[in-house]
Amino acid sequence: METILFLAFPEADGSLSKAALETLAAAQQLSASIAGSKIVVGLIGADIQSAANAIAACGAARFLGVSGAEFAQSRYATDAAAAEAIAKSAAATIILAPAGSRANRALPGVAQRLGGRVDTHATAIAAAEGKPSISRWYYRQRMEGTLSRTTRPWVVLLESGCTPAYSGAAGTATVEGVLVALPTIRTEVAGFRSPPADQQTIRPDAKLLFVAGAGWTKKQPDGQAHAAEAEQLILGFLGKTQASLGSTKSLVDLSGEGQAVLQFMTHLNQVGQTGSTPRHAKGLATCCHGEEPHTVGWRFIGERRAINLNAACSWAQGKADVLYVADAFEVMRKVNALLG
Repeated sequence: METILFLAFPEADGSLSKAALETLAAAQQLSASIAGSKIVVGLIGADIQSAANAIAACGAARFLGVSGAEFAQSRYATDAAAAEAIAKSAAATIILAPAGSRANRALPGVAQRLGGRVDTHATAIAAAEGKPSISRWYYRQRMEGTLSRTTRPWVVLLESGCTPAYSGAAGTATVEGVLVALPTIRTEVAGFRSPPADQQTIRPDAKLLFVAGAGWTKKQPDGQAHAAEAEQLILGFLGKTQASLGSTKSLVDLSGEGQAVLQFMTHLNQVGQTGSTPRHAKGLATCCHGEEPHTVGWRFIGERRAINLNAACSWAQGKADVLYVADAFEVMRKVNALLG
């Protein structure tokens, strides 16, 4: 019989992230497909009761928690100790957690402590004839593999955007506190520094991904480059729509070639074979040609549209649902004016 432990770290306000709720839904689906299995919820944070109440109707057999000021911040020593204690208390055979930075850092070490195995970047987990297996992409999302393990406990970190989030009713959950032998704490969190909301360009939960290509910094019909105007148009659109910003490799590499660049663009924005593979509902590519190394990163975008002056570019070869043959500067000026 499998005991499936859903392990999560509540946010600073006590809520569970979208990625955590997606993982909980995956745990429910897995439990439903394995006869005799049960779900145990494990929560780690400063205050976990509100998070437990939010998922009280999830059907978990037990709610386990480790709470306190020492567990409020992401720290390997405390997170690993808490996760290990919860896993042992639950007698977990499969541990599911959202693949956030906190879990990705701590849980591989927990698997080692428990004598188990860990798999990261999983995009699905299911069971056939009672045998669980996961799906995972390899070679920059060009090949999908399916694998299973007999070793227990099996720790699986699920990527966000692969499963609809849990949306059950809230209630009142009884959380069993788990005692943890507090390790030596060598680090102290002094505070947080984050950019203003209008400077944040990477938004994984945004409905739209706006991708800028190198054409934005090239010479325009008047023979001049207009990088400053390009920045205003792009940032204006992002501010009005709260879209996420992506880029092609050629654009983020321009700074090393001595060419005009968009000051807010970094390699973190890069989408494609050597960048990220986002999962937004819609995507709009501007001033890029839709070459294979770039479009492989669009594999999971729901609806793909592009703006390009070249009617024969790669976007037109079946890689975009809609191609607008137009000047991106003119189009975005008009779009920003309409968004007003």
